Amino acid sequence: MKKLISFIRHSHPEIYKAILVVIAIAAIVSIFPKQGKFMYEFHNLKGKPWFHDDLIAPFDFAIKKTNEELANEKADVIKNSKPYFKIDDKVIKAKKEELAKEFDLKWDSRKPKPLKEATFAVTNSILDSIYSKGIIEPVDVIENKPADFTIELLNNNVAEERDLNNFYTINTAFAYAQQQLNANVKTIDVKFVSSLLENLITHSVFYDKATTDKILKQAIDDISQTRDIILKDQAIVSKGEIIDAKKYQVLESLKAEYDGQSVGAGSYFLILLGQILIVAICLSVLIAFLTFFRKEIVMDNTKITFILLLIILQVLMSRLGSNSQSFSIYILPFCILPIIIRSFFDTRVALFVHLVAVLLISFMAPNRFEFTFIQLLGGMVAIFSIVNLRNRSQIFISATLIFLTYSVSFVGITIIQEGGNDAITWFDFAWFGVSATLTVFSYPLIFIFEKIFGFTSDVSLLELSDTNGKLLRELAYRAPGTFQHSLQVANLAEEAIYTIGGNTLLVRTGALFHDIGKMEMPMYFIENQANGINPHDEISFDESAAIIIGHVIKGIEIARTNNLPEHIIDFIRTHHGTSLTSYFYRSFQNTFPDAEIDEAKFHYPGPIPFSKETAVLMMADSVEAASRSLKKYDEETIDNLVERIINTQIEQNQYANADITFRDINTLKKIFKKKLMNIYHVRMEYPR
Repeated sequence: MKKLISFIRHSHPEIYKAILVVIAIAAIVSIFPKQGKFMYEFHNLKGKPWFHDDLIAPFDFAIKKTNEELANEKADVIKNSKPYFKIDDKVIKAKKEELAKEFDLKWDSRKPKPLKEATFAVTNSILDSIYSKGIIEPVDVIENKPADFTIELLNNNVAEERDLNNFYTINTAFAYAQQQLNANVKTIDVKFVSSLLENLITHSVFYDKATTDKILKQAIDDISQTRDIILKDQAIVSKGEIIDAKKYQVLESLKAEYDGQSVGAGSYFLILLGQILIVAICLSVLIAFLTFFRKEIVMDNTKITFILLLIILQVLMSRLGSNSQSFSIYILPFCILPIIIRSFFDTRVALFVHLVAVLLISFMAPNRFEFTFIQLLGGMVAIFSIVNLRNRSQIFISATLIFLTYSVSFVGITIIQEGGNDAITWFDFAWFGVSATLTVFSYPLIFIFEKIFGFTSDVSLLELSDTNGKLLRELAYRAPGTFQHSLQVANLAEEAIYTIGGNTLLVRTGALFHDIGKMEMPMYFIENQANGINPHDEISFDESAAIIIGHVIKGIEIARTNNLPEHIIDFIRTHHGTSLTSYFYRSFQNTFPDAEIDEAKFHYPGPIPFSKETAVLMMADSVEAASRSLKKYDEETIDNLVERIINTQIEQNQYANADITFRDINTLKKIFKKKLMNIYHVRMEYPR
């Protein structure tokens, strides 16, 4: 038990990383759909031979109709659909009541009673005859239709087919009424009835749009999506057989059945196990790459958390997009991931993370090969196009290049698969355009992730390196000599790191801020002593050393007060490493030869440089400062100075923790010598 507790105590960083990876695996697996996946890629085989083994149906399934077949059937249903009309009994009843009322009200009482009774009977009979047949409403659905056009007539929720010629119109109803009146002209008052009928004849059969639409929708919904059945163990396609349109549709149907069928408990756990293995191996390869080639990332739990979180979010976005039937998965901005990763890490890390993410997403994407190929190319172009993200226009240039890469890749693959460009539509390019446009949102996301995780991007470094910024302006005002020294160091360090490979913007920004601690007591530093007065003459050597050493601590405090990133503070704390304040140490020795010296008082607290950039800054700072004390500037003195300064630092093991080689150091020496000779206008002597 004690051994276990001791192991946990001493291995908690590794345990934390293992827990992170397990959580990432669980999160990604939970996002994956839990259906079986059709194992064959066949979308590029249309019109070509089947190069896999013979394919036998593993279960019964129906052959899905093509989109063209479904569209034709839908068109036939719409064409053959019948409009629905209904009889309005309330209209008929109201007109019959109006007849009785108006007849009694308007009849001349002086006329004989038998005439009245006969006239009413004929009028009532005419209305009954007209309304029993019905007067149809004139609407667009029956306009210009032939007389034998059939409609559905609803009466008490019962539908019957009726031809248009079985209904009256207003005109034909009046014509029928007039005919009946003429037949009874001798027995009724025709003139009286004619005046009444003008208000009694109206539409009684009306178009029922709601029912028509409902029945049409039901008919369209009832269209079968499938045709024919493939039985289990039936041969689907043999090796070498040409994949024609019919075979292709059978394969599509089998794939859809695979992707959509529910799985039993046994199959579910097998699929789950397979997904765990796939995700685990992908993330393990990523961690192995970082362990072997980017140890500084593996050592930082925040960076590991950030990378795994971005992969999880990318997979989640893909799952949500793949579930949609209204848009293509290509509309999703997959290239945001490599752009964001590249903003905080190098191109190799960005490319490797993008590769792992695309491989994971391909298990959910349709046409996996096509998807993987296009996204890998798009991600590569995205990474290469923002090698130095130092202005806003670069993100728009990157989006344009991503769109072009997507489009050209898609056209090439489609031509290969289809043997032509007939399958290419403008919608495909629209999806790519939207995806590339959404990539622009990586710019604000970079800012958000900077604040959340405490990272520093090139854009932030560019803003910080502006010498008109508040803190650098204050340095220039309070310690002008130090400010000029910092500018010279920045130029030296930037040129040096550019030559051996490194982050030039990071080292330049770090150089500008490395001596901000000198603002507190600027006159104690020789570059600011313009009037010849040296305050160190009034204090002891160890007090002087304490003030000189203290500018590192003061610089860190000022940097944190002004919210400078930790990457910049690293340059402040390491630019002197654990070196000795030699001048005051030797002065103390010479003045008090018999006194016991506490050497710790004359050493900087460190730490020593731990990266190529911080090591270069230490060299540039030391040689630039020392060069100001030379009495004579020529090739020999500068050469000796640079060699002495850097060799002393090597002897003191100041670069033991930095990933810098002796070859790099020799290259840096040459650069510093050349730059210093340019600064002091030294001409090289040529052999005679």
